[in-house]
Amino acid sequence: MLHRRIVIVGSGRRAWDLAWLLRREGRSLHYEIVFVHDPAYGELDPRLVSGEAGQVVAGTGDILGIVVGFGADQVVVAPDERRGLDMRALLSCKTAGFPVMEYLQLIEDEIGRVDIKRIELGWLLYSKGFNLGLLDRALKRALDIAVSAAVLLATGPFLLLAIVAVKIDDPGPAFYSQARVTRGGRVFRIVKLRTMRVDAERAGAVWAAERDPRITRIGRFLRRTRLDELPQLINVLRGDMSFVGPRPERPEFTNELAAKLPLYDERHLVKAGLTGWAQVNYPYGASLDDARSKLSYDLYYVKNFSVLFDLMIVLQTLRVVLWPGGVR
Repeated sequence: MLHRRIVIVGSGRRAWDLAWLLRREGRSLHYEIVFVHDPAYGELDPRLVSGEAGQVVAGTGDILGIVVGFGADQVVVAPDERRGLDMRALLSCKTAGFPVMEYLQLIEDEIGRVDIKRIELGWLLYSKGFNLGLLDRALKRALDIAVSAAVLLATGPFLLLAIVAVKIDDPGPAFYSQARVTRGGRVFRIVKLRTMRVDAERAGAVWAAERDPRITRIGRFLRRTRLDELPQLINVLRGDMSFVGPRPERPEFTNELAAKLPLYDERHLVKAGLTGWAQVNYPYGASLDDARSKLSYDLYYVKNFSVLFDLMIVLQTLRVVLWPGGVR
């Protein structure tokens, strides 16, 4: 849908966050928004006073009248204070044919991620998702083998050239292996083409920076073209990883992130992946804020897993590789 008209029940910080996220990351091209304000829902966010985010109207109990008058496509419940909600008025909207949805569900449907900032465990518990059946896992494994074998055969000559280039550019081994974490917290050894100097981590493990001086000249090219990732196809064929899944992190970093980010361990309900929903939606980053944003996409993937979703991510990965600027 190119144009959506949304009534947000609430006018506080949560309502502002929702409007900001929709305009920044929403799937529709344009959103018209009306905020229903009532002191029982919490204080009015001062950023809504100017009207730039949308019109603010007083909630007189006739929410249905506001919805009908605006011609809304969607009613979203997003107050800062829920105890004052008029549930009968919201039910009237639903029975009149206007979809009524909670804030967190709309974020998931419209933006494609789980909002870590305002996560509610009760909503996560009772909402749909996290259904990882045996048939789904079997189909996913079949897809892993088929896609990985095909890509490995198609890119074999380029991989051989890359191995030679690494050896010429910087003396040392062409490959390196490193401990990473996959499903269930199991640690395995990932295989990649070496893109950094041999002594890159003599001072200990650190996150790679965007313009990391430890990266070799050929390493920058390999990272930009994703050729350094190709040996991971061997990990996929061995069953350590999946073709699609959350990015495999190092144990040193997963322990740190799990202590700081809620629900971080839930990303390990599935195998780590060569590509994933976070990788095709979020640019490279190596900070706690980046990890939080990527986790929001990883949780969406785990919650909404399906083989069709994996196929869509594989196609989006091709888009990102061919047009790197396509990562939103």
